[in-house]
Amino acid sequence: MTDISRADFRFFHRLRVRWAEVDMQKIVFNAHYLMYFDTAMADYWRALALPYDTTMLALEGDVYVKKATVEFHASARVDDQLDVALQCTRIGSSSMLFTGAIFRGDEHLISCELVYVFANPATQTSQPVPGALREVITGYEAWEPVVRVEVGRWEQLGKSASQLREDIFVQEQGIALALVHDDADNQAVHVLVRNRLGLPVATGRLLQHAPGVGRIGRMAVHRVLRGSNLGRDALRALMQAATERGDHNVVLHAQRSAEGFYARLGFVPHGEPFEEAGIVHIEMSHALPAPLI
Repeated sequence: MTDISRADFRFFHRLRVRWAEVDMQKIVFNAHYLMYFDTAMADYWRALALPYDTTMLALEGDVYVKKATVEFHASARVDDQLDVALQCTRIGSSSMLFTGAIFRGDEHLISCELVYVFANPATQTSQPVPGALREVITGYEAWEPVVRVEVGRWEQLGKSASQLREDIFVQEQGIALALVHDDADNQAVHVLVRNRLGLPVATGRLLQHAPGVGRIGRMAVHRVLRGSNLGRDALRALMQAATERGDHNVVLHAQRSAEGFYARLGFVPHGEPFEEAGIVHIEMSHALPAPLI
């Protein structure tokens, strides 16, 4: 597996070698490389927009490692920044073969092959890889989109959006259910991001705050999938909807923990922080381009 290059992969997981991972020779201890691949594998599921536990429950199975082989070409050292690449190269009846590589820049340091078996979690006996999972993985490796962004009214999207909101705002953040839904949902434009299994993974809504000004709110992303651009996709869809109806600006109340996320997408904070639903927020705004005629 020495003829592998970065161009062979769509998926990369970046990490930096920590002091605790090197041995007395001052290079990464060999067993840690398998841990690097295993860590990257968890991120691979996020790249597919598949929250692992929810996905396996829906598919009525689980994935188990059958075989793992590692081949060493060169060593990584402390503080090296590494890119761990993975590609699903074959899906059989019940097994999936992943090829992996670790790069330092363009230098190929480590190769790996991982064989996973889809199995019944109660008996750990193999069973066929579900067609839906097969389709998601092969689509991803063919550089197809992993999500579908839907923009519409509450009557079409509300059922799925409600469940996602409650999982995040009520169960995770402890916000009262009465504050999570209101009558404004019926007037709002909503966005719902679904993965290729049809499971909702992100949502948000757009209201008319003032003439020419939209208000974005109820932004929620599945806890496991945060950091994988789903919130960005939902936010941009709502901003596009605001632009198309003629708004010149959008505002929102950002939780302070999410302020950096909005700032990276061009939102500017205004005023002083304030408490809303028991959580500190700050108002932020973003100017919109004029709609194309």
